Amino acid sequence: QVQLVESGGGLVQTGDSLRLSCAGSGRTFSSYAVGWFRQAPGKEREFVAEVTWSGTSTCYTDPVRGRFTISRNNAENTVSLQMNNLKPEDTAVYYCAASGIFCTRDSHLYNYWGQGTPVTVSS
Repeated sequence: QVQLVESGGGLVQTGDSLRLSCAGSGRTFSSYAVGWFRQAPGKEREFVAEVTWSGTSTCYTDPVRGRFTISRNNAENTVSLQMNNLKPEDTAVYYCAASGIFCTRDSHLYNYWGQGTPVTVSS
């Protein structure tokens, strides 16, 4: 069993930065790929980024590529999402999730989910 807890969301202005953190617990956390999804009001949940269990490979959705960076620290059981140059369209609740498959955008293939942290970007 893996538990995930997100933190770091908040209200920022266009162009600002935020760093989200996902704290994992459970003996097998470090063996999972961990991704970030987001869900804006009235929209479906969408894939944002994912990092392999080792942290050596990453993948991103095109709208955030070059602005967001995902990383992990298995010694501390954390996965971070550094978000720079934020835009109003980045406004959403952000979720971290663990999967046995790398770089999959299908949320059904993620086994464990956190409760989400809200991010609001004002124009």
